[in-house]
Amino acid sequence: MTRIRAVLLQQRGSLFEWVPVCLAIGIGCYFLLRFEPSTSFLVATCAAALGLLLCHRVLGEAFSPLAIAAALVACGFILAAYRAHDVASPVLGWRYYGPVEGRVINIDRSGSDALRVTLDQVVMERISPERTPTRVRISLHGDQSHSIAPAPGLRVMTTAHVSPPGGPVEPGGFDFQRHAWFGQLGGVGYSRVPLLAIAPPADGEWGLLVFRVRMAVAARMLDVLPGDVGGFAVAVTTGARSAISQEALDDLRASNLAHLLAISGLHMGLLTGFVFALLRVCIALVPPLALRVPARKLAAGGALVVASGYLALSGGNVATERAFIMVAVALTALMLNRRAISLRAVAIAATIVLLLRPEALLGPGFQMSFAATTALVAVFGYMRDHRLSMGPTWAKPVVAVLISSGVAGLATAPIGAAHFNAIAHYGLFANLTSVPMMGMVVIPAAVLALCLAPLGLDWIGLWIMGLGLRWILEVGSFVANLDGARSFVAGPGMAVLPMIALGFLWLCLWQGRTRLIGVAPVLAAFWMWQNADRPVGLIAENGALVGVMTADGRALSKSKGAGFVARNWLENDGDATDQLTAASRWPSGQAVPLPGGLRVTHLAGKKAVAGFDGCDTGQIIVANQDLPVRSSTCVLLDPKRLRDMGAVAIRTGKDGIRLVSVRDVTGDRLWSPWRRP
Repeated sequence: MTRIRAVLLQQRGSLFEWVPVCLAIGIGCYFLLRFEPSTSFLVATCAAALGLLLCHRVLGEAFSPLAIAAALVACGFILAAYRAHDVASPVLGWRYYGPVEGRVINIDRSGSDALRVTLDQVVMERISPERTPTRVRISLHGDQSHSIAPAPGLRVMTTAHVSPPGGPVEPGGFDFQRHAWFGQLGGVGYSRVPLLAIAPPADGEWGLLVFRVRMAVAARMLDVLPGDVGGFAVAVTTGARSAISQEALDDLRASNLAHLLAISGLHMGLLTGFVFALLRVCIALVPPLALRVPARKLAAGGALVVASGYLALSGGNVATERAFIMVAVALTALMLNRRAISLRAVAIAATIVLLLRPEALLGPGFQMSFAATTALVAVFGYMRDHRLSMGPTWAKPVVAVLISSGVAGLATAPIGAAHFNAIAHYGLFANLTSVPMMGMVVIPAAVLALCLAPLGLDWIGLWIMGLGLRWILEVGSFVANLDGARSFVAGPGMAVLPMIALGFLWLCLWQGRTRLIGVAPVLAAFWMWQNADRPVGLIAENGALVGVMTADGRALSKSKGAGFVARNWLENDGDATDQLTAASRWPSGQAVPLPGGLRVTHLAGKKAVAGFDGCDTGQIIVANQDLPVRSSTCVLLDPKRLRDMGAVAIRTGKDGIRLVSVRDVTGDRLWSPWRRP
């Protein structure tokens, strides 16, 4: 006990850094539940947290932080539950086809590169206002030559197919229903009917005013910089990616440069750093002023104002809000004569983000951003404390870029691989040749364009900006086309990333030799990832597609249709093939054998369903239309049965074959479709 007490006392002075970690554990516990906690459960959790805070002093100096940590875990749980109920809004419970009217609040592109609009103030035929979704998102397909150009705040109408947000494509997969719940997105769909304007944008709303400014800036950039260069410029300035081609996006992803498209900590840090340095130089050039004012504090304040404007211009998405908070904490520390870059500053930023948006914890943006920042601050802090040299003065910038890219790449690689099932092998080289261009050319040129805009000379800055962006696109294309530029990995189990994160944080935050304990969960997580078993069979939530694992990889029952589901299944397998190739693996005949003597049959289309007259013991029959028959000898899965199950995985175990549904994994939560009538 004495030894444990000594280790705990050694942590004094670095305990605050654990605040967001404890909050995150509580938030994670809420999302892991398979049931929605009752009011009495939440009240009891609040009481427990309060009791721990009141009696923590009784435990003494060494053990009282443990009580506070437990209270923070409870607070994180309560915070997530409050947020989930606070954003509650109607969600469609059925497939709708008919007129949809609403106000345009966002314009982007879908994964199939179709123009997509998000509407609020929605009106739908035969649906009462209290059951109408707060927001719907509609992709515009087909011939849209007669459609009006959607504009911020414009009230529009179309005829659309709108469905509830889809669930995970397999048990344990990304839960879009949960994501849509926190975005108050109650319906998603598409339209092949032209979009009609029925009312002009209203004046006076700040959010729509900023949206219009964003669209105007984007249009101006595309006028000066056409093509992918202009689309790239729009993305790093306004956050909109609709103007960049799918081919360029694929190249940037394959070369690990896609993070340059997202307005995150890198962009916000480069911008505020450049503005901070520029303002300090300008003040220093006026000696009477420099001798009378606190130049560093004024420069930090000016950089904070610019960062606020960048946040508004970018649309204020979650990633940019997170980056702004981190930068604001650093700049505020400078104005208060505190160290701007420290693990404490990172902890403050993470705590603020989790308090505002606890659901951000589950997103790759939050995880990758804070993993990279924590690792960089820890490594450079270690080098500072131990006075490790980075070489001669002229080499320090180069060495710093090398260390930054390497450390950030290593810290974020497992997270990126877990979420996107891909590893860019030449990502370090691509970033080393691209990130400096972003800092030395693109960001300064963007500031120059802003300064020259009142004179109508913004094209000068934009032209220079285009040179840097063109270089990055060329690097992305070159690296993406190298042999072996990217490989795919199978998706990990649900416990892998939390174990890696906790082990990594223990290594960075814990004081003393016992920090090496953090290596154990990291190694165990990678072992679990390496030995993870993929399901031998997968069934889509509407019965539209079946995938069976074979010696050559997963075989799909259809060569087209349900493309999104097929792509995700193959990516989660770590398989780089396309749906057509995977469909060629499907054995001839309808019944496909599974381990244990079972067989799975997929009935696709009215003719196949109409010809079904029964099944034998040991068969799993999957249909994309409701089956009129019932059977006690085999398993029948059609849209009606799957509606209460979600997608299904067929797994093997000691007890033989078992079916695991999405509902078995996610349980009954606020965002679950089986909660809705």
